[in-house]
Amino acid sequence: MEFMKLPFPEQFSHWFSLKTKVFSRFSIGVGSSILILSLIFLYCPSSLFQPMFQGFRTSNDLNREGSKNSSFLSSTGGRGNKSLEGSVSEGSKNATFLSSIGEEQRTHEGNFTEQKINESLISEGDGNSTSSSSINEGKKKCDIYNGKWVRDEKVPYYPVGSCPYIERSFNCRINGRRNDDYLKWRWQPDECDIPRLNATDFLERLRGKRITFVGDSLNRNMWESLVCILRHGVANKSRVHEILGRNSYRGHELYDFRYEDYNCSVQYVSAPFLVKETYTKHPKLRLDVMDLTTSKFREADVIVFNTGHWWNHEKTSKGENYYQEGPHVYQKLEVLEAFEKALSTWGKWVDDNIDTNRTQVIFRGYSVAHFKGGQWNSGGHCHKETKPTFNASNLAQYVKKMEIEESVLQQMKAPVTYMNISRLTDYRKDGHPSVYGKNYKTDQERAAAVQDCSHWCLPGVPDTWNELLYASLLKIGT
Repeated sequence: MEFMKLPFPEQFSHWFSLKTKVFSRFSIGVGSSILILSLIFLYCPSSLFQPMFQGFRTSNDLNREGSKNSSFLSSTGGRGNKSLEGSVSEGSKNATFLSSIGEEQRTHEGNFTEQKINESLISEGDGNSTSSSSINEGKKKCDIYNGKWVRDEKVPYYPVGSCPYIERSFNCRINGRRNDDYLKWRWQPDECDIPRLNATDFLERLRGKRITFVGDSLNRNMWESLVCILRHGVANKSRVHEILGRNSYRGHELYDFRYEDYNCSVQYVSAPFLVKETYTKHPKLRLDVMDLTTSKFREADVIVFNTGHWWNHEKTSKGENYYQEGPHVYQKLEVLEAFEKALSTWGKWVDDNIDTNRTQVIFRGYSVAHFKGGQWNSGGHCHKETKPTFNASNLAQYVKKMEIEESVLQQMKAPVTYMNISRLTDYRKDGHPSVYGKNYKTDQERAAAVQDCSHWCLPGVPDTWNELLYASLLKIGT
């Protein structure tokens, strides 16, 4: 173990000086001096030496102090095995990219039950319990977002057809999809294991609290997945309900599922850009002002943010007389530049407005789409995809939006857990609704339909995002 070279505490330095003079006066040999010193250390009160040992800190202690501002669990999975550590400027104080679920991170007091480094991560009682030591096996960093999809015949966290809270456009089975191979894959990190999501344990940790998903319809996809996973773990399912009485999950700003037996909430707030869009005859996107929904989620115990999906639409991609900062409306602005400005506004708002001693902030990365032969509105399709991609060389280049997200997160003061799910979703070209986002009456209608190759069937890939969320919260101590 390496120690820092620090000066001896004053009382020990004085004591050591006196003893050295005594030894010199009696001309004791080197061997005898060592023997006497050993006896002194053995029989003197431990309190004499405690100040000295308190002055020593291991390199791990220093790393923890340096990473308390912002720790990321992931590396840039979309760029092979490279860690984000290489992209952070040397000596950066605001962010340390850990690329590992095995590194100890700042625990937010008052969030959930504290989970210590060497305690077991609780998983379902089916013999698949995974300990935290396997996540940090051999003290190596493990990037839980770098891995592969492996065949798994286990049933999903909630069986197909068992959850009434999946919106029709994500419910592929009810819309006629009969090939269920897309349900038989499990994400396996390369250098460690992750626990299965234990719904009962998750709800116990959430007791008396709320978790809120904020962002676009891909976050709604993830929210519905978690609602169904947790509901399946509740004995009395009549005690789970949407408190506003809503049974359609589009068109409103807030949706709130209550789990009465645990006095907790799983919420979704619609804010697709995270910043404010003005809905007028000539709409504008205010890149310098947060979405007006912030009061609905700023006090949540866990907040999962995302954005990116809507930045592909016509208004945003053209960027003509649409983006605004202060009184200035840009006649033309590139979408990626606007995206970076908006994310910077979000990052500053989190730094200034979220009490991270009580609220755990998560940012989920960009979910990759798989349109072939055109985009969503120009004949793009994915309905023939029935298996994941297995060759990493066939994946798309790393999404530029992800690089922007990582750059903004790096500059933030607040600690943010970063879920880098881009690469793992890019393998799953088979998991989209495609032509099964609606129940068409005829095969001809289905063949002519606009396909959805960006959202995900439920059950499906977003269940894995929640599994990774669970593992991340366990590791943080949440």
